[in-house]
Amino acid sequence: MAGALSFFHAFQYFLLTFFHYSSIAVNANYNIQSLGAKSDGKTDCTKAFLSAWTSACASTQPATIYVPPGRYLLGAATFAGKSCKNTAITIQIDGTLVAPSDFNVIGNSGNWIKFESVTGVSVIGGTLDAQEANLWACKSSGKSCPTGATTLAFYNSNNIIMNGLSSINSQKFNILVDGCHNAKLVRIKVSAPGNSPNNDGIHVEESTGVTIMNSRIGTGDDCVFIGPGTSNLWIETIACGPGHGISIGSLGWDLQEPGVQNVTVKSATFTGTQNGVRVKTWARPSNGFVKNILFQHLVMVNVENPIIIDQNYCPDDHNCPNQVSGVKISDVTYHDIHGSSATETAVKFDCSKGNPCSDITLEDVKLTYKMSRLILHVLTPLGSLPAQLSQIAACLFRKLFTVFILIQEYRPYT
Repeated sequence: MAGALSFFHAFQYFLLTFFHYSSIAVNANYNIQSLGAKSDGKTDCTKAFLSAWTSACASTQPATIYVPPGRYLLGAATFAGKSCKNTAITIQIDGTLVAPSDFNVIGNSGNWIKFESVTGVSVIGGTLDAQEANLWACKSSGKSCPTGATTLAFYNSNNIIMNGLSSINSQKFNILVDGCHNAKLVRIKVSAPGNSPNNDGIHVEESTGVTIMNSRIGTGDDCVFIGPGTSNLWIETIACGPGHGISIGSLGWDLQEPGVQNVTVKSATFTGTQNGVRVKTWARPSNGFVKNILFQHLVMVNVENPIIIDQNYCPDDHNCPNQVSGVKISDVTYHDIHGSSATETAVKFDCSKGNPCSDITLEDVKLTYKMSRLILHVLTPLGSLPAQLSQIAACLFRKLFTVFILIQEYRPYT
């Protein structure tokens, strides 16, 4: 009997090995060094990358574009998928792609590495270095500078995977997912100084079925930005900091704007960030909405605004619309959120006066300020003051904390 089982396992192993190597044999593989790329970080390798892409697209078999260890200089490159026959292309990066050191080369191109209308593309491993330092210095000096390029962008694409990818020194957004369906971002690492401007870690909009997991993001703007038209977004196990937290919006700049719905953010840690979880909308007419949002199992470590809804968003109070936000916010749940606030106002709800927030639930929210007190600040109507707020207050009093609930312009709505 033992001999029979041993033979069975051996035969199983043989079959797995056979099919594994058979699949490798039929796959098309394109090593960019074989196409003329040099790993010195100085020789322009853009043609080699585009040549590899053209060949991979023409293949009727799954294809791999391989980037060996080393540094590869890459200019602005667009990988177009409309005429691509292949729906299984893997870009395996074991090296580092570097942008030109002169920021003017890609600074006005919009994107450094752009994928447009592709299906079944996976980007595995590697580091993208956009070499932004000189551009940031230019902007800080007040000179006329390019707007900067997004490091990696996917537009109107389906079934996308990004796994084990690192982005450093981005000129603008690090990773953009726009108009995509079914995208998975796993083990992403973003590293940028806390004062880097307009430098979102992962920027998602007009997309559905996006998953972001097991990632570490430090930047000068939102760790994750959730824009108009985003639905069925799952964010889990994220370390955020420095940065502006995980933000829905800003929304409501346009009158006709798609809403945000079915978003889950769970098991995330925010360290020294400007915000934890935030919803922000402009104070102007809009038919946009935010609904069915869950923030759960979150840890705040010295965060300035751990929980915030801001429907009078206007950065730097410059050219503020000073109207009333039309964006309707409803069905937002905050559950199991613990940690410390860097300011006295740990929870702030500044909802629209004309279109009040509704069905806002807080449960098991325990935030401290200097180990002593928490302030919950309700500036504008919530539709009806949730019973959960009084439950939180009672819980905090039992723990000998001092709680201040500041309510301005509150009135019940039916």
